Amino acid sequence: MRLYVDSAKCSGCNACRVACSLDLFGENNPKKAALVIAPHFPAPGVYEVKVCTQCGDCAAVCPTEAIKLNDKGAYYVDFAECNLCEACVPECPEGVMFLRTELANTAWKCDLCGDCVSVCGTSALWIAEKEETLKV
Repeated sequence: MRLYVDSAKCSGCNACRVACSLDLFGENNPKKAALVIAPHFPAPGVYEVKVCTQCGDCAAVCPTEAIKLNDKGAYYVDFAECNLCEACVPECPEGVMFLRTELANTAWKCDLCGDCVSVCGTSALWIAEKEETLKV
C-alpha cells in the first residue's frame, strides 16, 4: 500500500498538510506535514504534490534502524530511536523525508495514516496497492 496523488486535482488548500501534522505531531502546523505542495504560478498554473512512495531508501540508510515498517506496510520513524543524523533525508527520491530541528527533534515521513486522504476535497489523494486501483 502507498499514497498516490493526482497533482492536477490539487487546489492548494493545504488541508492534507494540516491533517498530516495533526496526526504526526498533534499540531496544526503544515510545516510539519509529510507531504509537499509546491505551487507553480503563474505558469504553468498548477500545484505539484510530492508524497512518499514507501520505497524504503530512508530505512536502508538509517544507522539506528529508527525507520521501521508498520502494520500497513508503510515505513515510519520511531521518534524515540531517531538520533538526528540526517542520513535518511538526502536518500528520499521524492524529497519528503524531513529533519528540521527548528520544528521537531526528530526526522519524520508519511506513515500512511490516511488522514490526508479523508480531508482532501478534490480527491487528489488516495491509498492503494497500485495507482490505477482506486484513482477517481
